[in-house]
Amino acid sequence: MSRAALGSARRVVVKIGSRSLVGASLHELGQAEGGRFVPLARQLVGLRSEGRSVVLVSSGAVALGRGRLGFSARPRSIAQLQACAAVGQSLLMRGWENAFREANVTVAQLLLSHADLEDRERYLNARGALDSLLELGAVPVINENDTVAVDEIRFGDND
Repeated sequence: MSRAALGSARRVVVKIGSRSLVGASLHELGQAEGGRFVPLARQLVGLRSEGRSVVLVSSGAVALGRGRLGFSARPRSIAQLQACAAVGQSLLMRGWENAFREANVTVAQLLLSHADLEDRERYLNARGALDSLLELGAVPVINENDTVAVDEIRFGDND
């Protein structure tokens, strides 16, 4: 897609990876809930002020959960990675909720897996919810459902 086409896009999907939120060091994990969400949210609010709808695809649940659970390194066990995701998902959403609050923008969580997109009925349900959220002015925050998506969490990349 050319820059000109991107400039006229009415809907923008922005992917934010774990390192953009929590950095590479464990020290930064403890500070992630406040510091990095706000400037990113401000940029997305800027896109909305241009009349665009914004969909946010955000990683970070495993990294945030890892910090909260006290792991000094990425766990190797799938069950521990899933536990990190379960703890971290609420931290991730709290970070986005707080960051968008200053602009009075509502955020919504959509946790999806490949199975949700492969099954026609589940796909249509997810698309309907996404379309409705955008019509209502919310910013959907989409993430892989790492507590049940084993293949993606095993390789550390659920994009």
